[in-house]
Amino acid sequence: MRILLVAPDPNAPRRKKAWYVPFPQASLPLLAALTPSRHEVRIVDERVEDVDFDGSYDLVGITVMSATAARAYQIADEFRKRGVKVVLGGIHPTALPEEAKEHADSVVIGEAEGLWEKLLEDYERGTLQPFYKRENFPSLAGLPHSRLDLLQGRYLLKHVFQTTRGCPHACGFCSVSAFMGRKYRHRPVEEVIEEIQQYSSRMIGFLDDNIVGNPAYSRELFRALIPLKRKWVSQGTLRMAEDEELLRLAAQSGCIALFVGFESVNEENLREMHKSFHRVDQYRKLIDRFHQHGIMVIGSFVFGFDEDDPGVFRRTLRFIEDTKIDFAQFSILTPLPGTEVFHQLRAQGRIFSFDWSKYDFAHVVYQPAKMTPQELQEGYNFVFREFYSLPRIARRLLRNWRYLHYFLPASLYYHWVASHPKSLPQEGKRPLTGMVY
Repeated sequence: MRILLVAPDPNAPRRKKAWYVPFPQASLPLLAALTPSRHEVRIVDERVEDVDFDGSYDLVGITVMSATAARAYQIADEFRKRGVKVVLGGIHPTALPEEAKEHADSVVIGEAEGLWEKLLEDYERGTLQPFYKRENFPSLAGLPHSRLDLLQGRYLLKHVFQTTRGCPHACGFCSVSAFMGRKYRHRPVEEVIEEIQQYSSRMIGFLDDNIVGNPAYSRELFRALIPLKRKWVSQGTLRMAEDEELLRLAAQSGCIALFVGFESVNEENLREMHKSFHRVDQYRKLIDRFHQHGIMVIGSFVFGFDEDDPGVFRRTLRFIEDTKIDFAQFSILTPLPGTEVFHQLRAQGRIFSFDWSKYDFAHVVYQPAKMTPQELQEGYNFVFREFYSLPRIARRLLRNWRYLHYFLPASLYYHWVASHPKSLPQEGKRPLTGMVY
């Protein structure tokens, strides 16, 4: 059987393919690894290559986020017109399975391990079911090594791995706990190390939502990484800096950057979103501790909470400059289906667009409390352009010259996005790229 696995690009096929993109999605290489070897598998990341609708495929699997749903449905409909069976899975079909089923022969609800293998068996028997859903979360022990060798195109960080899933915090705007549960699950450290050793790349990434959620596990992982002499980036929390031993081990194991969800510089917003474990008055001290250990901080900031007014954009930019945050990701609050924010804003009648292509964290789809949608959109665009302006990049580059090979390409990529008039969304227009995820 010939199987095609697709990661859709919401802007395809209109825009030119990117020269390179930050990193691949983790789900498709793992699905390929879960597929029995008797089947032929191809992966297409639509950000870097086109989907061949005239290719000879028996089954097409598409991973779907809300922002990619409209494009995913187009791809699915096109293949089904040609008589090819289509399976949809991922966070969006898990939240809205009946909607997804309108465009697919089968929908996988939740994590795919165990379900994907059963689905393939049913397909071969001619008994494909409309929905595949598990009653519990799969163990991460014994997972096969992801088929990163099937990825085509250029990635700033191609060799990415996952050590944990799940999150206990249940932040109101986040879909992680709804999709992967509110308990941390871990891969055995020895299996993680074995997979990393399959590749010679000196720079790797961990696509965990919080690589330090279980400090005891993290210490074991970091100690095991030290002999490999790799450099790595991942996602965690500022609370990691409160544990001196954990921070020291992270640095010794090769951590050069950590993605941290600050979300807001207003504690009232954080309490509203169930992130009261963050204390704004401690931010500066904890950021300094990361820097003292040579770890760059990639800050995530979300605009559009109910306590945000038009002054939040300059206040956030000033905070980033004052605390010397090295990279930043900016997002507009997006009511993803299945999240608390979605149910709350919909109940209040404040969502004015259900066009999933605009649910890319870069468009306004609801009525903010203390500003107009246009003010929120223009403020987001302003902060993005200002932070990734060349003078600001140059100042940050002087602080991070040791990681020039990583810092400079990433900075220039985001500068390119920020400096192209069509690449940041304007009111009523779609963005050129889907980079802000």
